[in-house]
Amino acid sequence: MKILVVNCGSSSLKYQLINMEDESVLAKGNYERIGEDAAFVTHKVNGNKYVINKGVTNHNEALKIVLEQLLHKDYGVIKDLSEIDAVGHRIVHGGEIFNKSVLIDEDVIAKIEECATLAPLHNPAAVLGIRACMQAMPNIPMCAVFDTAFHQTMPKENYIYPIPYELYEKHKIRKYGAHGTSHQFVANIAARLENKPIEELKIVTCHLGQGASIAAIKGGKSIDTSMGLSPLGGIPMVTRSGDLDPSVVLDIMEKENLTAKEANALLNKKSGLYGITGLNPDFREIELASYDDNHPKAKIAISLFTTSIAQFIAKYAVSMGGLDVVVFTGGIGENQINIRKKICEKLEFMGLKIDVDKNNTRGEEVLITLPESKIKAYVIPTNEELVIARDTKNLVESKELI
Repeated sequence: MKILVVNCGSSSLKYQLINMEDESVLAKGNYERIGEDAAFVTHKVNGNKYVINKGVTNHNEALKIVLEQLLHKDYGVIKDLSEIDAVGHRIVHGGEIFNKSVLIDEDVIAKIEECATLAPLHNPAAVLGIRACMQAMPNIPMCAVFDTAFHQTMPKENYIYPIPYELYEKHKIRKYGAHGTSHQFVANIAARLENKPIEELKIVTCHLGQGASIAAIKGGKSIDTSMGLSPLGGIPMVTRSGDLDPSVVLDIMEKENLTAKEANALLNKKSGLYGITGLNPDFREIELASYDDNHPKAKIAISLFTTSIAQFIAKYAVSMGGLDVVVFTGGIGENQINIRKKICEKLEFMGLKIDVDKNNTRGEEVLITLPESKIKAYVIPTNEELVIARDTKNLVESKELI
């Protein structure tokens, strides 16, 4: 079975074609700047990279060109679209409606659109991707996999906000979390590496990238997570503020005369480490600047970032009544050696002792704590696309058995 995994942003379309016989990636890529004349797709096959500069106005046009790459006479990996057995779509927000992956029909699309108020940058783009795939491959089954679904096991006291309860009942304002597929994937890998049933472990997973979130996973279930109603909450990120005193937002809106939409853009796109430093919104550049005495704001930003992560890890140890394993994943978590070191050193009082030599690695699955450490810490590369493909395969095969 070959499954195409699609992850649509407002101006991008990421994809992977996966052979589920051995879970190998046949091809992958990313169409960027959709809607612009400068749009381009970077397509990768067998370690080779092909860049196609082609302006497109919408996701339909972008998907058509992506499929052309999969069928290309020189470097294509399939001969006909009928070789694609199913399509799995990453959906950021499923609200309270979806607590698991589902096969897509018109009712599911309507409900994804209903949740768009909770993820206005992500869900509408996902629907565009679904519609584009339906148009190009009308007879192929499709599956929706939700970032929020894994966190639907949180107890109510961990997702209810201390605001008038009728606002939750009326508008479903509550904590939902994000990155669920990633947190679930790396937690299960950690259990395998520990050679223990996940039901016996207390794990904190740190998905650290452009967007970043922490999750408390007890007995294989998410019981708390740092992101909230939207992906804006939690730790400070590259351009997102993370948690704030609510009066900060109100004060800024009043003094800067901002609308709710303008304030949302400020907190999502102009805040975080970028907002503090004024440097390019690239974590690597900000971290590098933090070692330069000429960039004191970068030092503050990195300290704020690492301290906030350590605080969430300690907080979740309290929530779970202990902590066995910490996992670092995502672009920053997998590759930024000194960031992991700073976080682990802040947790030394809990008995976590980092092995500096083992930590000197990027993008590899490795234990980075000393043998005497009371808490294990791992670097585990995430693979959200594989989770989406597995769920899609299981749903399609289950339907076929009915």
